[in-house]
Amino acid sequence: MLSDKKNLDNLSKTEREHTTTYGSRYFTKTVPKYVMPVNGMPARAAYQIIHDELNLDGNPALNLASFVTTWMEPEADKLIMESIGKNYVDNDEYPQTQIIQNRVVNMLARLFNAPKKCNSIGSGTIGSSESIMLGLLAHKWTWKKRREAEGKSTDKPNIVMGADVHTVWEKFARYFDVELKLIPLKKNMCKTTETEITKVMSSFSCISGLEEDIYTITADEIKALVDENTIAVGAVAGTTFTGQMDPIEEINTALLEIKEAEGWDIPIHVDAASGGFVLPFLYPEIKWDFRLEQVRSINVSGHKYGLVYPGVGWLIFKDKTDLPEELIFNINYLGGIMPNYSLNFSKGSGTIIAQYYNLIRLGMEGYKKIMENMQENASYLAAKLNGSAKFEVINKSITFPMVTVQLHNCDFTVFHLSEKLRQKGWIVPAYTLPANAEDIAVLRMVVKESFSKDMVEMFYSDMMEAVEKLEQTEEERLKKIDENKNPSLLY
Repeated sequence: MLSDKKNLDNLSKTEREHTTTYGSRYFTKTVPKYVMPVNGMPARAAYQIIHDELNLDGNPALNLASFVTTWMEPEADKLIMESIGKNYVDNDEYPQTQIIQNRVVNMLARLFNAPKKCNSIGSGTIGSSESIMLGLLAHKWTWKKRREAEGKSTDKPNIVMGADVHTVWEKFARYFDVELKLIPLKKNMCKTTETEITKVMSSFSCISGLEEDIYTITADEIKALVDENTIAVGAVAGTTFTGQMDPIEEINTALLEIKEAEGWDIPIHVDAASGGFVLPFLYPEIKWDFRLEQVRSINVSGHKYGLVYPGVGWLIFKDKTDLPEELIFNINYLGGIMPNYSLNFSKGSGTIIAQYYNLIRLGMEGYKKIMENMQENASYLAAKLNGSAKFEVINKSITFPMVTVQLHNCDFTVFHLSEKLRQKGWIVPAYTLPANAEDIAVLRMVVKESFSKDMVEMFYSDMMEAVEKLEQTEEERLKKIDENKNPSLLY
């Protein structure tokens, strides 16, 4: 037995000295995939096997489906690696990380125009999904405490939102036993030159003068559904589906009217996962944030346009009174007394530090320049696609750096085109819009910091080449049907 072990050790040493990693015996055997192997392998062999397998993943640079950041500066990478072993929740052991997190919260509260009289608070999270859960949970408890103080029932809470929200909103309603009042989407028409956004975005080449299909909720729809049991209204600044935004200022006005008439103080939680790092820099005039009275909490994804790797999100409350004290847990088993309000407990500190790095590294001007570049490239792509006669851009105002299109004058579907683009490495999602707009199928392209104008032109070229090939395939299919008189020949 000892002799065998010695021979294996000698063989491993010989391999290290006289061959490459690929020449070692570990590349002639299948790696166990569902049971831990009895014996291990050298670090370089394990690395190379996993590294090569990950080549089967998509290329992040060609992934137009994802909003998350795929590139940061080397200095940020270094800070992340230096912080990767620090547990963010353990602020007794790592107090400076907690201090830095609080600085970020304060910076974001001011970025979102929290009134000076307010004592804003917040927290770093895994992402916007956790932030939304925590924000809505706080509003549920605030509603519950108010109802109890009034001697009223607390057994029928509800939340009102549009079908343009992220899935996590529906998860919250189910997980925390809240009635979901979901407003189905419908197409509203407006001229892009008349929208509130385009009045203040003169520096961008939006596709103006054309009718734009708006797939968001309206203030009137909100008014029709809220009641004394509504814990909060959800409003989206940058929808995942079309890149548009709910009319938050109009919703705020409607809720103020209801508060005066009925006495119902219904807060707005703004899901600014996509738009929270865009609106302050490109459209500071637009009121969507804490300048509005009923906006009491906002979530934003640092790992989207906050320009940080996944996963980090932020939850900001306008004032500490918006977070019931009963939801804050004081723990002592990590050493010291630490207040905690989270769904996830342990979390690496790297992305928290990376967010702070970006905020002080870029500043207001740096973020603005990056947002302008992304917006300009998105507008350029939208204009090219809209002018191709094959696509119709839905979000013609290009409020956020993303482009959503329908096919125009094509016999194939967006799903065929998405699949065809993957052959070139491009990852472009194809999907249908939520109820009641399921008949609308679209492609969405997210323009990120690293997506240059040259990349836009290469993508557009590949897009049109894919369209041409799909049209040729369709012509050949129809010709074959005609020759065989067999209408059952399908894709």
